[in-house]
Amino acid sequence: MNDHKGELLFDLINGKWMLLKKIKKGKWQDISDIYITNSEFAILSIVYKDKPLISHVAKQVHFTRQATHKFIKQLEQKGLVETNKANLRDKYIELTPSGEACYEKYIALKKELENIIAEHIGEEQLKSLKEILKMEWGLY
Repeated sequence: MNDHKGELLFDLINGKWMLLKKIKKGKWQDISDIYITNSEFAILSIVYKDKPLISHVAKQVHFTRQATHKFIKQLEQKGLVETNKANLRDKYIELTPSGEACYEKYIALKKELENIIAEHIGEEQLKSLKEILKMEWGLY
């Protein structure tokens, strides 16, 4: 295998990820007045159509508890989520109606970008790519 920079799997994945982030950010700014970071979108995706405990969210996004609380506070200030006590010790988080509408707009944007990718590489290649990305890679 040729190990030149830009041809290693990590470089290829990272290059596409950086491009996708840039395009997604630009398109999001075109359709929304609310600035949302990738970390905040990661939290919104877990909370969408669910009311998980904050501790559960932190485990799923692999952020520290403190970082998770910081991002949730930012989302609360933007009016996208609210937290409520589940019991004396735990809090759960849920999307506000505004947060739900915002996340659904984000889903539509991701589908639009996915359709553009499918037009360029083909439906079968996209399907294969998704299957490969879903596979266990032995890195955990």
